Amino acid sequence: MDALKLFDLAVMVVCFGLATVPSQGVGRTISVNEFFSMRVKLSNLFLFLSLAILWHAVFVARGLYASHRMSSLASECAEVVKATTLGCLAFGAAALLFHIRMASVPFLFTFYVMSTGILLCSRIILRTVLKKTRLRGRNLRNVLIVGTSNRALEFAEKIQAHPELGYHVMGFADRSWDGIGRFRESGHSLACDLEGLPQFLRTNVVDEVVIALPIRSFHDDASRVAALCEQQGIILRVLSNIFNLKMSRSRAEEFEGDAFITHYTGVSEGWGVVMKRVLDFILALLALIVVSPVMLVAAALIKITSPGPIFFRQKRIGQNKRKFTIYKFRSMAVDAEEKMRQLEHLNEVSGPVFKIKQDPRITPVGKFLRKTSIDELPQLFNVVKGDMSLVGPRPLPVRDYEGFNEDWHRRRFSVRPGITCLWQVNGRSSIPFEKWMELDMQYIDKWSLWLDLKILAQTIPAVLKGFGAA
Repeated sequence: MDALKLFDLAVMVVCFGLATVPSQGVGRTISVNEFFSMRVKLSNLFLFLSLAILWHAVFVARGLYASHRMSSLASECAEVVKATTLGCLAFGAAALLFHIRMASVPFLFTFYVMSTGILLCSRIILRTVLKKTRLRGRNLRNVLIVGTSNRALEFAEKIQAHPELGYHVMGFADRSWDGIGRFRESGHSLACDLEGLPQFLRTNVVDEVVIALPIRSFHDDASRVAALCEQQGIILRVLSNIFNLKMSRSRAEEFEGDAFITHYTGVSEGWGVVMKRVLDFILALLALIVVSPVMLVAAALIKITSPGPIFFRQKRIGQNKRKFTIYKFRSMAVDAEEKMRQLEHLNEVSGPVFKIKQDPRITPVGKFLRKTSIDELPQLFNVVKGDMSLVGPRPLPVRDYEGFNEDWHRRRFSVRPGITCLWQVNGRSSIPFEKWMELDMQYIDKWSLWLDLKILAQTIPAVLKGFGAA
């Protein structure tokens, strides 16, 4: 890994130099003396050293110098892009703070594009070379799997399906149990039992051990195996899905010397979530400025045509079931919520939500506001405050939440609610409740900033078509 660190540093040096040259003037020939004298300035030297330290720290923090043997090329390339993006953004912020004129936008853009491109190509080439080396029987690692359950067999089959990883499954270790017959029928071999495992590790070439035992009933055995691997310096891996969760992803973390495994669905933290919040705040603030004339006209019409407040305030269920007050332009009579109990029998949608097309509580102006979705505009204040996002599952009233009878529906509350989502751009009220919930889960599982931008772009024509509001 030291060679890789030196290579990455060399890439940074080359890209720094190449990105600096254009700043001296396009089309102008630069002599050798000018080129080197341009870099011995104190400001340039400080700039270079700062970038080198920052570059290395970011790459180490992103885990780019850890073993990526079992991770995919796509995941490693994604980490490279995240690291170069984070490094350049941090460097750009520092340049603005300390007024470093050399770190201009063209410089940062050129440096980012070149460094990212070269580093991605280097990782692809390195992976290709390692793949061919391992397929030829070199750089192999012997792995012993402790356990003979279906989960252990599935893991072995996954490893064997990818010979380019360079893993050789030398066998399994387990004691006799009811399912050992099915294991033997699979064609795999039992290298030793759990009692003979210590001697097996002492006398055989074992690079890694994978524990696939049921932790609840084999905790003591698993602990002994872990201690043996620690004593002999053998890499130990534990299949983290000990609870047989179907949708959760997991990651290993450490806090104050304690290692633990985090299971999660969707994305609730990290730089992607930070960027989503930044975009929400900026775009919502800009949108409020742009639509402020429309909001003033809407407020005036509500005040003139209907007695009562301009804004409708209601408690909604937010992220992880936190309650917050949502803001909308009032489109109904003041006593609309009291009258809803009298209209429950007219509900036209399935599930715990309430909606009728010809709702007698809606005012004439309110009907127009709902058809054009203007009544939703005050929710931009909720986005600025942080209660909501521009894109996310719609926040539901407390009354609707209390009608939920399936726990998997409640996963929609694991993320920040939004003004628009997949449900809004796929038919809104015409979609059954179950389909609505499925679309929310789809959004959570496939979330990305690109998906948010795509939904925002699709929301505009959906509103113009007059689909109505939630």
